[in-house]
Amino acid sequence: MAAQNPEKQKTTSSEEVVSPNTPSAMDTSRIDLGHIEVLQILNEYGEVDKGLEPDFSNERLLEVYRAMVLARAFDKRMMTMQRQGRMGTFAPNIGQEACIIGQVTSLREDDWFAPSYRSFGAQIMRGWPMEHLMRLWAGFHDGFPPPNNVNDLPFSIVIGSHVLPAVGIGIGMKYKKKNNCVVVNYGDGASSQGAVSEALNFAAVYQAPVVFICENNGWAISTPTHKQTANEVLASHGVAHGMLSIRVDGNDILAMMCATKEATDRARAGEGPTFIEAVTFRMSLHTTADDPTVYRNDEEVKVWEARCPMARFETYLKNKGVLDTDSIKQTLASCEEEVIKARDTFYEMPPADPTEIFEHLYETFPMELQKQRAEYMQRLRQKGVGE
Repeated sequence: MAAQNPEKQKTTSSEEVVSPNTPSAMDTSRIDLGHIEVLQILNEYGEVDKGLEPDFSNERLLEVYRAMVLARAFDKRMMTMQRQGRMGTFAPNIGQEACIIGQVTSLREDDWFAPSYRSFGAQIMRGWPMEHLMRLWAGFHDGFPPPNNVNDLPFSIVIGSHVLPAVGIGIGMKYKKKNNCVVVNYGDGASSQGAVSEALNFAAVYQAPVVFICENNGWAISTPTHKQTANEVLASHGVAHGMLSIRVDGNDILAMMCATKEATDRARAGEGPTFIEAVTFRMSLHTTADDPTVYRNDEEVKVWEARCPMARFETYLKNKGVLDTDSIKQTLASCEEEVIKARDTFYEMPPADPTEIFEHLYETFPMELQKQRAEYMQRLRQKGVGE
């Protein structure tokens, strides 16, 4: 990977990546990064490191830009719907668009993706209709299974529980000698779960074609990273388990795309797993049930607003002559229109059938549940429901 390239090693600097929990540039004086590379290609001002700039086509860059804009438009609309009482609890992704979108841009249709619950931007790019995701967040069980021909796991609500199954898929690929890979993401909070450590160990021992993306957004709900771990460089978890690891500026879409591409290429080539720590920041709420003002100050958020992944990418694309003010407005308008159309489709979908809650549990229904179902149905009929 890039960490083994001395030329790239010279052009990247640990001081360029910011800490999730401090408003200033990361102080690495007390942290031994060892042989962990720190990668940033596009800084917070939209300036590109010419020595590292990837050769993506303009069409590809615009496709990725639109995916980021669409993710934010979806995010804002879902927040509005939730506050209107027309949507369930929701986990916003504002400020993490580069981190989320960048991790799936190198995946093929026959690869697999195992998302956590803040990954809807990546899910949309992978082929999940937005109304399907709305159905999911509104609590409909039919929203969880992935669409046909989309090799994704349903997103995980239980923290870190999806990482072991993702490794299992990767090990299965290796046994079947398939030229595929799995990308699985989880947050800094999930990194403290024992199941995640077990998954890392299994992947390293079996050299499974798995790419681990640890989204270090600074907060495990209300717990800051420095209170959760004595070593805030979470990429060291990968090193400890014997796998190639890299720390990436998660608000830099180019760095995320490049790091993930190298990792997925390695996985498909049989070179084993890779650990990517994406340093980013949760700009909004943990979920709509959260109030971050209780545990963090506004000054910290304002500093990260200036590091917005979309703003820096827009600046970069403008400087390349790929984007201008009019095309930005057109993209915003078309994405908003697409989200509104999905919202209207969601509103037109049938309501939940309350009689289904006993389905899909047993092949042969036990007597006790038969009694419970009969009583439940009687109460529904008394309320005029389910008739």
